[in-house]
Amino acid sequence: MNQATTRSIARTIRNGLLATALTGIAFAGQASAEETLKAISAFPQSLAFSQSFKGFVDLVNERGKGVIQINYAGGPEMFPPNQQVDAVRRGVIDMQYGPASYYLGTMPEADAWVGSTVTAAKARENGGFGIMQEAFSKKLGVNLLAHLDTGVQFYIYTINEPKRTEDGGIDLDGQRIRSQPIYNSFFEALGAIPVSVPVPDVYTGLERSTFDGSGWPIVGIQDLSWDKFLRYRIDPGFFQTDLAVVVNPAKWDSLSNEAKKIINDAAAEYEQTSYENFQKVIEETDKAVRENGMEVITLEGEAQAKFLDLAYDSAWKRMKDSGSEYYDALREAYYDR
Repeated sequence: MNQATTRSIARTIRNGLLATALTGIAFAGQASAEETLKAISAFPQSLAFSQSFKGFVDLVNERGKGVIQINYAGGPEMFPPNQQVDAVRRGVIDMQYGPASYYLGTMPEADAWVGSTVTAAKARENGGFGIMQEAFSKKLGVNLLAHLDTGVQFYIYTINEPKRTEDGGIDLDGQRIRSQPIYNSFFEALGAIPVSVPVPDVYTGLERSTFDGSGWPIVGIQDLSWDKFLRYRIDPGFFQTDLAVVVNPAKWDSLSNEAKKIINDAAAEYEQTSYENFQKVIEETDKAVRENGMEVITLEGEAQAKFLDLAYDSAWKRMKDSGSEYYDALREAYYDR
């Protein structure tokens, strides 16, 4: 082998090693590249609940710089709210935030959150959250990451002053009350007629007196301007918000362990943060609606106990009647009333 040939082979080897090294660097760069999740919510972005979800997104994005980012793409304008989890299951969207009770027909275990009397943090400690993760995976085909914004209760609001019963309760006999599946049996037990109306159409319905009242969380009543028509609120509150953050399983499995840890840590922390934040919002909202002229009718004693029994029993009975294999474990974890 002559000297020229030797030099040529050496150059080839050096170039090959350099190319291999550069390829390795490229692959390393790809492996450590920032990953992105596309997320949507069931509510308009302006609503308090969506703003809370944005707080979770911001927390992940702050801690996940260079590792993982969440792109909050929008709300119901992207997909109808009751079809969003299916979009996550199919991988069309990576992450979604919204009520688990939208899927009661497929996952009756959502009622464990509806009828819950404990915080999300408590449910993580006692194993309830783990059971719900299994239910979400088995029934809906998605991974459950968080139960956000707990501690927000629901109320019955009316346009006109409701009648009272002799024992101090509320008589809603014949009243048409805007409802959703989680309320229906409870409202019927109170004598009301549940009316199904999409959230965007409620304002017009109230304006035209199409119905006489509505069930709704205390939070958001002013955001939607429903308090312009709903002048009476029946206390106490009942049920609890059932807002889940879910992610596509395949997308989740593709994330790095570092990215998963960032999201999981943020989820557990933000469950508590959002609970505390909403306690302040509840206090502020309650004060504001009272100052704006809303009259609060407070049930007391046996009337209050009967009212709450009807509410919570309706949720837990619905799950029990569904035949859920998780009923006993979930009731023990989520209900301490």
